[in-house]
Amino acid sequence: MWKIVADAVPQMAAAGIKYTIPIALVSFAIGLIIALITALTRISVRKGFWITFAKGFASFYVWLFRSTPLLVQLFIVFFGLPSLIIPGIFPHGIKLDPVIAGIITFSLNTGAYCAETIRAALLSIDHGQWEAAYSVGLPRRLVLREIIIPQALRTAVPPLSNSFISLVKDTSLAASITIVEMFQVSQQIAAENYQPLLMYSLVALLYAVVCTVLTWGQRYLEKVTSRYTSNVQTTQL
Repeated sequence: MWKIVADAVPQMAAAGIKYTIPIALVSFAIGLIIALITALTRISVRKGFWITFAKGFASFYVWLFRSTPLLVQLFIVFFGLPSLIIPGIFPHGIKLDPVIAGIITFSLNTGAYCAETIRAALLSIDHGQWEAAYSVGLPRRLVLREIIIPQALRTAVPPLSNSFISLVKDTSLAASITIVEMFQVSQQIAAENYQPLLMYSLVALLYAVVCTVLTWGQRYLEKVTSRYTSNVQTTQL
């Protein structure tokens, strides 16, 4: 048994370094950008047709990706889009590399969930701070960048960190679209040595180790942002 473990663990770890972690990092980074844009769009107080349209589209996007399973979204992007034929643009359908399809899907899914987290964090800041900043002539862009977002960060860090940890675990679904990440490797090895319980337990342990390290990182970030918030409050007093 120990020989099987010694042979399997390096292969799973290599797959994690090559695919699991990079896919999670890239998807989360893109997802955060999408989430910030979506959240700012939804809390915009500007008027006009295009602003209203953008707010409606942002709300629809969040609803769509939060209301459908991630596995189904992966299948639509990877297996479904190739059948979407658009004459003159995509005459043979939209065919994506498995990794690209995975990153796109994970990014959009993460963006939808993180958008609600960021929106709630921004709205949690007392409205009086907006009014005080506007009263001294600061534009909305500076108010967000210098006053609101730094304070909202403290509220958003824990749920955003949880979203990233969940994303790392969700990358196991990428095996369903032929990406050879950790879970896919464990399946392949189990098919060779006929030890599914051992292989799946090993890959679960590897995910647990990675998520534990990320949890330690989350606690450190919370301490850092707490010190920042404390300094801001002390300065205000």
